[in-house]
Amino acid sequence: MKIIIVGGVAGGATAAARIRRNDETAEILMIERGQYISFANCGLPYHISGMIEEREQLLVTSEPAFTERYRVDVRSHTEAIAIDRKNKVVRLRNVTSGDEYDESYDKLLLSPGAEPVRPKLPGIDSPRVFGLRNIADMDRIMTHLAQHNPRRAVVIGGGFIGIEVAENLHEKAVFTTIVEGCDQILTPLDYEMAAIVHSHMRDKNIELYLEDKVEQFEDKDSHTVVYLSSGRRLQADLVVLAIGVRPETTLARAAGIDLGSTGGIRVNSHLQTSDPDIYAVGDAIEVTQTISGQQVLIPLAGPANRQGRMAADNMVFGNSKTYRGTQGTSILKAFDLAAATTGLNEKQLVAADIPFKSCITHSGSHASYYPGAKQISLKLLFTDKGEILGAQAVGADGADKRIDVIATAIHGKLNVEDLTELELAYAPPYGSAKDPVNIAGYVATNVLNKSHELIEWKELRAALETKESDMQLIDVRTAEEFGFGSIPTARNIDVNQLREHLDELDVNKPVVLFCQIGLRGYLAYRILTQHGFTQVKNLSGGYKSYAWAVDKQANPDIFDYEDIKRRDPEEIEAERSGSCAVSAALIASGSTGELHTLSAVGLQCPGPIMKTYKAMQALDDGELLEVTASDPAFGRDIRAWAKKTGNDVLSVKAEKGLVTVLLRKVAAVAAPAAAESLDKLTLVVFSDDLDKVMASMIIANGALSMGKPVSLFFTFWGLDVIRRVDAPHLNKPMMDRMFSTMLPSDADHLNTISKMDMHGFGAKMIRKVMHDKGVETPGHLLQSLVDGGAQLIACQMSMDVMGIQAEELIDGVEIGGVAAFLGEAGESGTTLFI
Repeated sequence: MKIIIVGGVAGGATAAARIRRNDETAEILMIERGQYISFANCGLPYHISGMIEEREQLLVTSEPAFTERYRVDVRSHTEAIAIDRKNKVVRLRNVTSGDEYDESYDKLLLSPGAEPVRPKLPGIDSPRVFGLRNIADMDRIMTHLAQHNPRRAVVIGGGFIGIEVAENLHEKAVFTTIVEGCDQILTPLDYEMAAIVHSHMRDKNIELYLEDKVEQFEDKDSHTVVYLSSGRRLQADLVVLAIGVRPETTLARAAGIDLGSTGGIRVNSHLQTSDPDIYAVGDAIEVTQTISGQQVLIPLAGPANRQGRMAADNMVFGNSKTYRGTQGTSILKAFDLAAATTGLNEKQLVAADIPFKSCITHSGSHASYYPGAKQISLKLLFTDKGEILGAQAVGADGADKRIDVIATAIHGKLNVEDLTELELAYAPPYGSAKDPVNIAGYVATNVLNKSHELIEWKELRAALETKESDMQLIDVRTAEEFGFGSIPTARNIDVNQLREHLDELDVNKPVVLFCQIGLRGYLAYRILTQHGFTQVKNLSGGYKSYAWAVDKQANPDIFDYEDIKRRDPEEIEAERSGSCAVSAALIASGSTGELHTLSAVGLQCPGPIMKTYKAMQALDDGELLEVTASDPAFGRDIRAWAKKTGNDVLSVKAEKGLVTVLLRKVAAVAAPAAAESLDKLTLVVFSDDLDKVMASMIIANGALSMGKPVSLFFTFWGLDVIRRVDAPHLNKPMMDRMFSTMLPSDADHLNTISKMDMHGFGAKMIRKVMHDKGVETPGHLLQSLVDGGAQLIACQMSMDVMGIQAEELIDGVEIGGVAAFLGEAGESGTTLFI
């Protein structure tokens, strides 16, 4: 039997070797258009940076070696240009000499792979514009790097190849920009999971343009201008196209072989084409997605290798093997993170009209008490019957292991409850007694048995944007965490004190709970639902996922193209080791030369922030603190913390799954610098004396009328101002009832003034004068503040002391603690205490 294989690399070379192992007598002819019959195309980007040092390491085998071992007639630099199916003949051409000739076959295997998408844009043929699909493409890029020493690179496309190329150019000390037409990179990930990678790339100083497309290229003497649809113009010494690939079907189409709806070659379960003597494998074919059952294109090396092996068996033994489809399991190194997926994501499930549920968890890669634990963010998608539809994991360590476990579970048709029972290898350096896969299974099982109802970040954001007034949004983290940042309009009740504050929540209104990652929110959920609350949801993935998802995703305009200079490799290495930033900080003005170090590795948020806060308290002004944490959100959190505390963030760098931050202790100042544009007004209303309240109302309304944001923090006696006259009757302890009886009922019944009160007669006199002169009452002034959008905050602690409950306050008042006040005051140019 004579078998011709068109195309080498993964599918073709695998098939040729398998055929020989199956049949020593077969005549095997393998055709390859390029010079190399088998190379590691997935490793090409890593030679750019030198991570894979030797070019030869990418060559899986050579033509002479393959021929000697498998006795295969290998013909490189040869392409198949036509198939005569009736006479079973392939027309071949030597691409070097141009000679053409025919070869007959008994069986033919097509493994032409995929071709890169190269749109017909003006200027795309510039010598500075490259693709990266094979060894020859890589060689051209390496030559350009060596000869022109580029400073600036633009990568078009944020898929797997684009991110890998960007990372390795960055490692090569080239300032790198990514342009992506979608609203996220890495479309196999759902938006909120890709947001984790976006954040990490900002830490890496990668310029990122999202929802922007290239329109043309224009060569200048020293660089190429990249024109974007947004109107931006980027300067580049090197451009790499990584827009995507499409099946190479020219030969099959010309031969009349059926193509599928996706544009790939249509094959049956035996990998036969519409011609029973012609098989096809690899990136050129469309496959059945194992979960949706739909025909799709999944250009991955693993499936191509399996298909090559199976097609070889079927050609030799007569369709003895059945290809069950492709699940779509993949992983990418995105700088220090791994982004892994298996099965279907939300977009694919919606397109396939498959109902689904999901949950997000954040766990450590191994036991938190063993050094070096790093966060894994894991998203699980499943049906209401518990069937696993897909999963995504992003983390610096262990994401691959967890996705492989779930991929195996999907293949074995396990359900989410089965995940809870998986017995996975555990020792403190390698995992946890409750593995992240187990945890995901627990959460999903609780969702299905209705002991836990989740709300997704986008659902919550939509509710907040529509200002759904009935929703009670409760942050159950500590007051310290709340003070570092929270979701707007959220009220802080620490889960540890929630039971004591149940009467402050309306059992008949919806409650949305959240904590940092979801665990404490779940505990709060269980407390509320067992105390009669029936409309309770917990935010999936917690504040961590929400903050990543609603944050600015793009990172544009960070390079000054006119002044950009190529960085010295020694400088890059010094920066990675931290010595560059530290050395500069030690001699900088305002520093004392004293450096302290702090490790927060293994701690989950808010651990790193809290540990940093305590360490900074112990420092003298001007001293430096270098903090290393494994929480990937630490870089973002520390910037927000420093902004509120007034300390300096000198550098933030992310390397090998760790975030290292250099801080400088700054002396506390009485007020923000005059140059800062802090135009907000915050008033603390401590008194219910009529004259003081009038002063605060008039000042606040005046500021509001000038367009300034206004916040009023009512504490102790000031709470009387925001009491409602029609407050419902509440069942209170005796002491609380006594307070209510003695206190004014609302703003228009304040009965004292600060001077010349005369047992309340002074207040009556002032009220009459105000009426005679047409001065608005406190109640009207207060309503004007509410209507104008002022923020009214009632002090939770003062309410507890004075026996005032939330139901007694006017509409529009938020409940907060000292952290809420400090957060508002920190953003204000003026803070008054009245």
